[in-house]
Amino acid sequence: MATIALFGATGKTGSRVLTRLLERGDTVRALARDASRIPTHDNLTVIEGNVLDAAAVASTIEGTDAVLSLFGQVKGSEKDLQTRGTTNIVTAMDEAGVTRLVTLSGGGLRAAQDKPGVPDRIIRTLLKIMAGHVLADAEGHLEVLQASALQWTVARGPRLTENPGKGTYRVGWVGVNASTQISRDDLADFLVTQVDDTTYVHQMPFISA
Repeated sequence: MATIALFGATGKTGSRVLTRLLERGDTVRALARDASRIPTHDNLTVIEGNVLDAAAVASTIEGTDAVLSLFGQVKGSEKDLQTRGTTNIVTAMDEAGVTRLVTLSGGGLRAAQDKPGVPDRIIRTLLKIMAGHVLADAEGHLEVLQASALQWTVARGPRLTENPGKGTYRVGWVGVNASTQISRDDLADFLVTQVDDTTYVHQMPFISA
């Protein structure tokens, strides 16, 4: 079993990942602005703070084997939250000697293997118009990863649903072996596998139903 640093543990997807990590016997160090939002567990340590606090980030990563970074922008967030937070995480990982990092993003972030169809292009255009800063922040966090020496993977997802998980999912690319949605349960299942699976190091697989 591994010791995992988890960022975004109180989110709708992150909370599911936390549950799965603890169920499989991992030890988790989670950073949260409000520790009371996370249930207590013998294998869980919660550090209060946020990803823009470099000291809190370093404390979360200290003594871990891998990092899952699932935080994202919410109402009132800094427009470059993911970029700056990822910078703090990468710096702390370098200092702690931790090399495996998995982050979460959306299909608006493009990969070389993508073959977006008309609906995909429309969705990305709408995203740029309605939430261009979110896409720019995702691209900024990717640039931070690409400039690092880490074994990073960016898991991308389409529209996330609250439907019960099916226990199956597709790992493809935008427009290639992909659909337009996935349940948070199934996405969480994939994210947990990436702690140990290095198949997609330096890649951005698109996970869908």
